[in-house]
Amino acid sequence: METKTGERKPDWIRVRLPAGNEWERVDHILASHGLHTVCDEARCPNKGECWGCGTATFMIMGEVCTRGCRFCAVSAAPEGRPLRADEPEALASAIQEMGLSYAVITSVDRDDLEDRGAGHFAACIRSIRAKNPRVKIEVLTPDYVDQEMRLVAAAKPHVLAHNVETVRRLQGVRDARASFEKSLKTLVQAREFGISITKSSILLGLGETREELRETYAELRSAGVDILVMGQYLQPTPKEIPVVEYIHPDRFSLYAQDARAAGFSTVVASPFARTSYHALDAWKAGKR
Repeated sequence: METKTGERKPDWIRVRLPAGNEWERVDHILASHGLHTVCDEARCPNKGECWGCGTATFMIMGEVCTRGCRFCAVSAAPEGRPLRADEPEALASAIQEMGLSYAVITSVDRDDLEDRGAGHFAACIRSIRAKNPRVKIEVLTPDYVDQEMRLVAAAKPHVLAHNVETVRRLQGVRDARASFEKSLKTLVQAREFGISITKSSILLGLGETREELRETYAELRSAGVDILVMGQYLQPTPKEIPVVEYIHPDRFSLYAQDARAAGFSTVVASPFARTSYHALDAWKAGKR
């Protein structure tokens, strides 16, 4: 049974509150290096669990996005702040201090920059590898194409993720500069330019149908995507679009079966699943 919008959140939507020594350690390391996380900026429901386990998803290039997707809580403005020249080194140092074996880096969109921040993204990857040669690196990028994607791919992240976010019919929830077609091009070019594993995510509960999801799986597989993540959309604040429905965990299992039948090497599907959630496990499964 699905729970429609306007009703209270169902019993299966329960967020773990942040607490504990490990959470405090992560918070201290991030603050000492002046780093942002998508956990905070996007109000991720998994922050308590991930930080409590000593992990976090870093968000580079500031906390202000030049795009305004209707489901996202990250602050938006026409221009972001100047890039921090020391951010690549700060990022690498924080990862070393946290003792991570797998690092996930995402960013705000920076349409105000000439290369949309692709060069800075690449510099962060190289800096992480130089200080932490054994760390596996996953990046969740904007819709980079052509030279932008070449810059990031040349830095050789182990996984490149880019999210289509929802089915074709509902793409209007994204910023007008984004499109399903451009996102597919991003994913196709990532493979063409040498990335061996790619990933994409879909938010459920926006009004999509099972058949639309199946069509989306097919298009993502045609683009060479290996790992698919599906999670419940949760309205971060009253400013964002409301949830259309809360998808029952049994329905998530059904959708996961459909996705595996479409040919993805790894499918992560549950109410709290997000692109970087248990990313190390997804990478291990995806490379088999």
